[in-house]
Amino acid sequence: MIRFLAALTFIATACGQTPEMRRWADHWSDEFGIERELVYAVIEVESAWNSRAVSSAGAIGLMQLMPATATTFRVRNRFDVSENIRGGVAYLAWLSQQCRGDWRLVLASYNAGLRRVMTSGLNFASPSVRAYVNKVAYRRNRWKKSGTKE
Repeated sequence: MIRFLAALTFIATACGQTPEMRRWADHWSDEFGIERELVYAVIEVESAWNSRAVSSAGAIGLMQLMPATATTFRVRNRFDVSENIRGGVAYLAWLSQQCRGDWRLVLASYNAGLRRVMTSGLNFASPSVRAYVNKVAYRRNRWKKSGTKE
């Protein structure tokens, strides 16, 4: 277990995770009632804890917020760690309501868009969306095993 925790610490540090990022992730997770480990996993998969990450599609920051999502959730500066995490976690909370708590649909919607996922349900055909959901689920479980909760 100690090796496992050391490996997680190394990965998080190598990926750029800072205590500030972790504090904001914890804060906004608690504020919106979203499991911390899920938020950590989304950040890890979306940006590898790189607050300056920019995707080719135009998503920015730790939680890779698209411009419309940022506007909807009142994120003015997508590069700002606290704002970006707040917007991303608020979006996850909203998606959870829309998807009635089905985290497979929530994650698929976070990745591909709610409309696209809801029109096809759990039968969404995109292998990349399925891979994304599995990758986040795997990392969430890894964070849970590390005992991140206080």
